[in-house]
Order: sequence, then C-alpha cells, then structure tokens
Amino acid sequence: MDYSIFIYLILTALVVALGWFVNLPAGRMEVQRYGRGDRQYCGLTRQQAVNRILVTAVFLLLFTVSAGRIAVGNDYWVYRQDFLLIEQNRHVSFEFGFIWVVRFLQSMLNHDQYLPIFAVFSFFTVLFFVRGMADLSEQFCFTVFLLMTGGYYFSSLNSVRYYLVLSIALYSIKYVLRDEWGKFIFCILVAAAFHKSVLIVIPFYFLASRNWKKWHMLLLGVGCGSLIIFQDLYRKIIFYFYPFYEGSMFDTGEMSFSNIGKCAAVLVLAMIYYKQAVKEDKRNRFYFYCNLGALALYVFGSFIPEVSRIGYYLNITNIFLIPGVIVKIPDKKQRVLWTVLVAAAYLAYFVLFLRSAYSTDIRLLPYRNWIFQ
Repeated sequence: MDYSIFIYLILTALVVALGWFVNLPAGRMEVQRYGRGDRQYCGLTRQQAVNRILVTAVFLLLFTVSAGRIAVGNDYWVYRQDFLLIEQNRHVSFEFGFIWVVRFLQSMLNHDQYLPIFAVFSFFTVLFFVRGMADLSEQFCFTVFLLMTGGYYFSSLNSVRYYLVLSIALYSIKYVLRDEWGKFIFCILVAAAFHKSVLIVIPFYFLASRNWKKWHMLLLGVGCGSLIIFQDLYRKIIFYFYPFYEGSMFDTGEMSFSNIGKCAAVLVLAMIYYKQAVKEDKRNRFYFYCNLGALALYVFGSFIPEVSRIGYYLNITNIFLIPGVIVKIPDKKQRVLWTVLVAAAYLAYFVLFLRSAYSTDIRLLPYRNWIFQ
C-alpha cells in the first residue's frame, strides 16, 4: 500500500485548519475602527497579526511539500532533461523568461542541480497562489479548501511553467477589480515570458470586468458560434504558436465533462442568488462572467488542444465566487445547507482526483520527497 497519499490528506487538513482562524474582513475592519491605536502589535492590529502568521504558515506548508518533491509529475524528468539542454545552449520549446531564469540559476549551481531549480519555481507559484487568496478572498478557509480539494494546488506539482503563470494570473485579478490596468498588463506580460498562453486573459478578464448588457451576451453568442464555424482557422492560429501540439496526445478534441459539470454547477448556485450576491457585487460579477466564459470554452472549444488549461484561467475564480455567493445568502439555514453541499461535492471530486493521481499520464502519486531520502 502506498502511504504517501496521506501526505496530501494531512497537508489539506492542516492548511484548511489554519485557514479557519484567518479572518481577513475582521482585520480590515480593525484598521478602520482603531487606526493606529493600542490594539496594534508591531504596527498591526491583533487580527492582522494573526492573519499574517497563519497565512505565512499556510504558505510554508504548501511550499515545503512542493519544493521537496522528486520524481512527482509526469513531466518531472522531462523538465530535468530540458534544464540540461538549456545549460548546453541547445534549443528548447520554452519562452525566453523561463530559459533565462533556468540559465541564471544554473550559473549559480553545479552541473545538473535540478532540485533547487524546481524549488525556486515552487516558491513563486505557491507565493502568488497564497497572496492572491489573501488579497481576494472574503472567506480564506473556504477558498483554501476549494483550492486544495479542487486539485489546483496538487496539479501545480506538475506542469511547472503553466501553474506558475496561472498563479500570477490569479494574483493579478486584484488589479482588474481595482481598474489598475497598467499593473495588470505588466503582471501578465511578465507571466507571458514563462508561458505565453496567459496572454488570453487580457481580453477575457477585461470583458469579465464589464457590467454586461444584452449586447455583451450577444457577443458571447457570436463568439461561441465562431468556435463552431471557424474551427480550422482557430487551429491554424493555435498551431502557429504551438506547432508541437498538432497531432499530439493533447490534440484529441474530447470534451472535458468534469470541467463542464463544475462550471455549470457553480453558475447554477450563482444564478439562484444572483440578485442578492452577484448583480450589484463587482467582484462576484467578475467571477461569474469568468466561469460563464470557461463553460462556453469547454462546450464549444473542445477542438482546442489543452482547452482545460485555457479554461483554468477563468474557472479558477470559482474558489472566490462560491464563498462570495454563500456568504451573501440571507437565510442562515440556506447558507449552512449550501456550504455542506459544496463541501461534500468537492470532497467527492477530491477523492476521484487522488485516485486518478496514480495514472501514468499524471503521476502525482506516489509522492516522494528528496529531503527524507
């Protein structure tokens, strides 16, 4: 029996338990109420100090498991081989930012020291995930629970470049919601130096940030129709930038029914309480439109290789939308009911995810840690 699965289960339980005591809204309210009064500790209010300590602890736990992995993920040894090719100044199909960072780290290390390189990318991936959740979440514990049981964190142990830019995209959402478009564009351009697919969020996040009118829905319908009519054109554009995807194992045209179901379920919950939780709430409205866009992609864009990854830029916002909707449900019994239902659904998904993690094309389990080997 493989006991390494318990590392993932214990990690999930620990970070969710720590998140239970994080109260971000209370910390913000203390600042407004007490300013720089006697309730401060090292320049912070008590709740803010507690929040920072616990959020830091969550970061350290997630980073330790991520940075300490060895031979975890189906592309782990592929990346190790690519690190060697970069060291030899040979061609690799990576963006320049990733190549430059790897080359810089190699200049500071001995030959084939790939473990510290993985650790550096783990540090920034986890950092942007945790900072993004701390900046955007109104219920940090619930958001962390959804990140873990939804498989986003554990999938980041695979696909190093992609999950780094996904975490940066998540972090950059705060600038979209503040209408600080210069900072947002800067973040995305930096991320694009590691995986250019992230550029797709610039138009998507801009559209999602608008207060949609009827013509916006019409525009969405036209976009969905174009995905059906002009598939060949879209594929030519995609393969111009990613020629190695054409005819590959990722170019299957299969629909991602699990992602379709997840997006649809989240949207149903949001629609039930649309007036109370979404209509006049800028944040929740943005997350709602992101999930709507993801659903459209999964249904009409199945011909796009790795469409799930493109959709993740949009539907990862459900870790904010679900708590954001539930917290605004007027009736307490309904809030408790939906919390239990969502938690049960995500736990069931988590079980299925962990079972699939042993698959040879995923290989997130068994987990191995170089620190203890």
